[in-house]
Amino acid sequence: MATGTPATARLTREKVAFTLHPYDHDPRAQAYGDEAAAALGVAPEQIFKTLIATVDGKLACAVVPVAARLDLKAFGAALQGKRVELADPAAAARATGYVVGGISPIGQKTALRLVLDESASTFDTVYVSAGKRGLQVQLSPSDLVRVTGALVARIATT
Repeated sequence: MATGTPATARLTREKVAFTLHPYDHDPRAQAYGDEAAAALGVAPEQIFKTLIATVDGKLACAVVPVAARLDLKAFGAALQGKRVELADPAAAARATGYVVGGISPIGQKTALRLVLDESASTFDTVYVSAGKRGLQVQLSPSDLVRVTGALVARIATT
């Protein structure tokens, strides 16, 4: 499996330590994060999904554990916005340059404001999409914040 993506290229350029974790993606899978957790044998709290939403009409990126849901109100508050809704999947793909189910918070085509759920700081490493379905990247939460310029806030709910 070829593993070069804009996310891995960015991490390499920034000299970030990371580990790639490929797995066999089932095209019938609906919950990509749950599929990754099961395939890799990693707790769903440690694998983070990337969601694109609009905040006051502008696209922004939320990164939350696959075991949780995005709290739209908290996400909006973290970005000092009022009106928040999940983005159209096609708009998310266009803005990030990644396919839905493989959107990485790293190396996006358009630099979106990004908020990482504070639960990431409870782990030495976290997993996020490496930019394609069937490929996760493991890195430290502090490196994820540094390379993406993320804000850290409580934006997840169970």
